[in-house]
Amino acid sequence: MTLILNRADVISVLEMKDCMDVVEKAFAELTNGTAVLPLRIGITPPEGLALYMPAYLKEMKALACKVVTVYKNNPLKHNMPTTIGKVLLQDPETGDVICIMDGGYLTAVRTGAASGVATKYLARKADSQTAGIFGAGVQAKMQLWAVAEARKLSKAFVYDVSEEAAEKFASEMSQKLNIIVQRARSSEELLETDIICAATSSNVPLFDGNKIKEGTHINGIGSHTPNARELDTAIVKRSVFIGDSKEACFKEAGDILIPIAEGAITENHFYAELGEIITGKKSARKNDSEITLFKSNGLAIQDVATAMLVYQKAVAAGKGIKVEI
Repeated sequence: MTLILNRADVISVLEMKDCMDVVEKAFAELTNGTAVLPLRIGITPPEGLALYMPAYLKEMKALACKVVTVYKNNPLKHNMPTTIGKVLLQDPETGDVICIMDGGYLTAVRTGAASGVATKYLARKADSQTAGIFGAGVQAKMQLWAVAEARKLSKAFVYDVSEEAAEKFASEMSQKLNIIVQRARSSEELLETDIICAATSSNVPLFDGNKIKEGTHINGIGSHTPNARELDTAIVKRSVFIGDSKEACFKEAGDILIPIAEGAITENHFYAELGEIITGKKSARKNDSEITLFKSNGLAIQDVATAMLVYQKAVAAGKGIKVEI
């Protein structure tokens, strides 16, 4: 029997704190060599893009593949979302698909969770109390949720080109997290915060890196192609650069590839993978004046770990529908 979990089922059982715990373990497995993470496969049918992201976590006994499609004409032609995701979770002992679940909310939470884990290890521990969020979409909300789990925040600021979206974000997240969240009047207001998250669809830098204060921690989430970046050369050069995956960063992350192409930095500027920090193979923040930067590209190990968590919680709560396939 295969368990089917829809979006509502996933939302009902998936909490950020739990997701951060399993995502942290997944990054540790990647560094320790107990994870299998093939490069994602992309296929381009005439109407869009299909991505297949498999992974296996030996210690967590988790095996799955996420299927993501991006079809830009879906909303107009079919009244469907542009991006659709499903996760197929398998029993690693038999190979059988034991669960098929909606992957949209899962992807959003696991992406936030990676930043939450990075913030836990890299942000200043004693006095990181304010956060600045670039963007007011779903992922921006997940970023703030995760950062609030990693550090006890007193206040957060959000900036978006849409004032309406930013106001809605501030209202919703204030209630959800029970902290003060305010719409920033300008992007520069965010530069005084202790933790900055860039979660937009921008292809060009969001702020002047020379204006970032010492001791800031930055999570870069939005850009994920070689020719796009949310972070300028100045801030990359000033920062200790940590990525979710070195291979992914040098294949997809314009945030580091563009400064290298400019000759501003070399490949050696990449300091560590997040898993190396988690496992203690490399030290995290050396002092409170360092600027730390985490670049997230999104890895299938995050999906697999989160899918196993969702499955276990759903079974315990009696969620979903079992079908014979």
